[in-house]
Amino acid sequence: MTNGTLKRRSYMIEHIDITSARFTPDEAIKKYVTKKIGKLDKFLPRHSRKTVQAEVILREVNRDHGNKYECEAKLTVPGKVFHAQDSTSNMFAAVDIIEAKLSEQLRKYKDATTPKRGWRARSLLKRQSREGLS
Repeated sequence: MTNGTLKRRSYMIEHIDITSARFTPDEAIKKYVTKKIGKLDKFLPRHSRKTVQAEVILREVNRDHGNKYECEAKLTVPGKVFHAQDSTSNMFAAVDIIEAKLSEQLRKYKDATTPKRGWRARSLLKRQSREGLS
């Protein structure tokens, strides 16, 4: 906090590709996707924050049961690819569900790859360096 103003948090996931099929997304949807997917960096280990890439595909589908929009996201981090897909009647809701699915996957990944204190941390770091994750 500086002079009574809050610093704006910059999004660490810089490589977000947003593509669409069968419709043209407006700026509000693109901005919303960038905001939601961009803040997933807090679930990433520090060693993979700079190299992560996100690909989001937005589709308009015609189905009998009413789900009109489909959102699919793929996050590529060193050594792993995360994928989530959902369809709803509202594009913004689909993006929210995708964010929740990806955040859960990334949280588990971060817990598994983040070293803890002690001898287990050292052995985990050695194993990661042998596998090329760090």
